[in-house]
Amino acid sequence: MSTEIPAPRTAVPLGITDPVERARAELKAALSAIEEKTNVPKRVARATDRGVTAARRFHRENPTGAVAAAAGIAVAAGLVVWGFVRLYTR
Repeated sequence: MSTEIPAPRTAVPLGITDPVERARAELKAALSAIEEKTNVPKRVARATDRGVTAARRFHRENPTGAVAAAAGIAVAAGLVVWGFVRLYTR
């Protein structure tokens, strides 16, 4: 009983002997790789999902640290805004 592991879209299947079919498979894989690399919204969504997952895990494991981190981020953002306003009003 053999279970085939699905190949990623950017991989060229092994065992293609026809040169035309192999060239088509390589072109398809190259175009898929380019699409994956240049699809910025999809990459941002994946990175955001990873960040949210990491933040939730951190909050579950260390609630006090998560609250302290949120407070620190709020203070830092407030200081940045205060600094910009101060520079602008001079």
